[in-house]
Amino acid sequence: MHQEPAMIEKTALNSGWTLSCNDTAGPGLPAAIPATVPGCVHLDLLANRLIPDPYIDVNEITNDWIGKTDWTYRCSFEAIPDDARVQELVFDGLDTIAVISLNGEEIGRTFNMHRSYRFDVSRLLKAGQNELTVTFRSAYAYGAEMEKHYGYRPNNYPGPGNLMRKMACNFGWDWGPTLVTAGLWKPVRLESWDRARLAETRVSAILSGGDGLVKVHARLARHGDKTPLRLVAEIGGVSKTVAIAPDEDAVSFELALPSPQLWWPHHLGAQPLYPMTLRLFDEASDDLLDSYQRELGFRSLRLDTAADDHGSAFTFIINDVPLFICGANWIPDDCFPPRLTAERYAARIEEAKAANIHMLRVWGGGIFEADEFYETCDRAGMLVWQDFLFACAAYPEEEPLGSEIEAEVRDNVVRLMPHASLVLWNGNNENIWGFDEWGWRPIIKAGESWGLGYYLDLLPKLCAELDPDRPYYPGSPYSGSMEIEPNADGHGCKHIWDVWNDVGYEVYRNYIPRFCSEFGWQAPAAWATIEESVHDAPLTPQSNGVFHHQKATEGNDKLIRGLSGHLPEPKTMDDWHFATQLNQARAIRFGVEHMRSHRDICKGAVVWQFNDCWPVTSWAALDSAGRRKPLWYALKAAYDPRLLTIQPRGGGLSAVAVNERTLFWRAKISGKRMTLDGTVLAEFEFWRLLCDRFEAKEFPLPEDIVTPGLPKDELIVVQMLDRRAFHYFVEDIELALPAPRLTVDVVGIDGGYAVKVTAQNFLKDLCLMADRLDPHAVVDTMLVTLLPGESHVFAVKTARTIEAGDITVGTVLRSANDLVVTH
Repeated sequence: MHQEPAMIEKTALNSGWTLSCNDTAGPGLPAAIPATVPGCVHLDLLANRLIPDPYIDVNEITNDWIGKTDWTYRCSFEAIPDDARVQELVFDGLDTIAVISLNGEEIGRTFNMHRSYRFDVSRLLKAGQNELTVTFRSAYAYGAEMEKHYGYRPNNYPGPGNLMRKMACNFGWDWGPTLVTAGLWKPVRLESWDRARLAETRVSAILSGGDGLVKVHARLARHGDKTPLRLVAEIGGVSKTVAIAPDEDAVSFELALPSPQLWWPHHLGAQPLYPMTLRLFDEASDDLLDSYQRELGFRSLRLDTAADDHGSAFTFIINDVPLFICGANWIPDDCFPPRLTAERYAARIEEAKAANIHMLRVWGGGIFEADEFYETCDRAGMLVWQDFLFACAAYPEEEPLGSEIEAEVRDNVVRLMPHASLVLWNGNNENIWGFDEWGWRPIIKAGESWGLGYYLDLLPKLCAELDPDRPYYPGSPYSGSMEIEPNADGHGCKHIWDVWNDVGYEVYRNYIPRFCSEFGWQAPAAWATIEESVHDAPLTPQSNGVFHHQKATEGNDKLIRGLSGHLPEPKTMDDWHFATQLNQARAIRFGVEHMRSHRDICKGAVVWQFNDCWPVTSWAALDSAGRRKPLWYALKAAYDPRLLTIQPRGGGLSAVAVNERTLFWRAKISGKRMTLDGTVLAEFEFWRLLCDRFEAKEFPLPEDIVTPGLPKDELIVVQMLDRRAFHYFVEDIELALPAPRLTVDVVGIDGGYAVKVTAQNFLKDLCLMADRLDPHAVVDTMLVTLLPGESHVFAVKTARTIEAGDITVGTVLRSANDLVVTH
């Protein structure tokens, strides 16, 4: 194998930058400050202590002027002009409206945060120092111009995000602040090459029978006299050499890998990845001119949307296995994406995996994530549903937006298509639904575009051209046809948002969607996260900082309304915090278990949302500090590959076993109706319940089990091996929960403590709030229900010293009991 280094020389331009404010009428700033690239204006101002942290208290509003101001980045770098080589400035990401100049001459203008740019600067480079300037115009000012150009288009959120190609949630969302960024948010470098380079490399890996098939399409850029080339592909010990004639600028070929190991989502199997390398050589001199490396996984994939007895399906089929998707929506993990590192991506994705999530939906109001996100998903067996970047708004299809979108899509499809984890391109988030049901029709004038041409024409054509082996779907929600309402139960993918916005979580059972790609319930962040980000004295749900970190319209009112009929209205901040977190966890577990119990019809639940971009009351399971809310533990239980749940069926109740494992689940199932003090009133035992793999199996409960004598003092407990399910005949507000009586023992273990809690009476949804002991502590379990006399051991990871006296009931140890009894 040829070992010479590739002859493309890459010089990172990531040091020596300064930032200047172009608005002399703005806040008094130094003429220039040191700047970091990759980065953004907000981060540079923070690093130079010129603004307060916008994540703290109500500081966000003091930063509004930043997005309304023009900014200039400057750096000097050394170069050596060479007439024999092409010298190009390459920008992986510019946010967003920029003018780029080199040595005083403009070389380009950019209008898109979501694509890369390359400029030939061969004739402009000079020996010694070269000055590069990038001036960013206010996105607000550009947006105002574009509104005059296109006319008004409806947008569910503030700002002109639908009139430009910028991260839409920059302008504020119902979980995110308004922090309108600008800057070189991805790396910039000078590249020097001669003869030829790989200008576009499209690689996909599929299965062909029992063999792997790698498809390669390479487009070349050439310089100077065209020479014969050869492209050498290698993977898994197999290689192929393709000759490229002097008059050819593109080549396509396939490479077969015999009997590769299959790549699986993590709950079903392993994730073998095969390093693949392409090397471009000058045939005459044998010089290595360019190279390309990726890790590929082999799996089959299709999305079944065929008509059936229930409407039309929406089923992901991986390696010929129809899956039930246990998923969560993913938003940008920081309002300032340059802060995201490979380590942070890995930590977040590992948290998702630990919660039994096996799909993350990258939502359309954010960004195409960095390569490290998808690489980590490949290694973790985490499926990725990727939205194209359109969300909750009408988008013009006229120029210049149309061409920008095509360039953006080409750029990102080519970049991301090698990833085995990526299983769907989705056209938009809620835009077809918005046009159909949110009152857009009378606002959009006859003949005006609103984005449908993207979703039904441009995007599917580009996906078919560039990445034909991966499914494309026009939208979420979407029924599969413009003739059927977009959010129909029986077709395609559905969003459920009347639950939370208008009605209680019990209404989840009114729906059996074919696939639910969004549904959610709010709760505040972890207590330690609130204390770190808000300094109100006292902290209350309505205090300035806490209320400012609640972005949803009437969000706090909905939190209280959502407790109605389930839990009493809390009187203290501590109880408000725990009650709303507990209610969030219960709501989503209730919805997920209902959907999974109907596995024959519904093939997926993708909860809104997994993560947060700043400290906020939101729908997330993991808050912005990476702390687990009770919802995280509820998802881990509800998404357990082997789930036991009790559901209403045919006027009675059934235990439903749901099995997503590769082996059948056969075990004794037993149950009892009992009083809260432990007295057994009726019981049953069935010697063998068989739940095959990828099946939901119903077991009707006997009449004497489902018929209570005194509903407020009774419950049903059903057991199957180590899985246990509970059913209550009334809600907690009516349930005769006793004041909690328990004992606590604390024993040191490696990395922390084992906290053993023994229940002296019935304890419902017991939680150990580890961050109340130590902001860095993590507990392994929550939401544990104990019958009288039972014990549970919480494993707490912490570097602090903990004693039994620290485990206080009502602060560190919380349960539904203390919420109801103290009411």
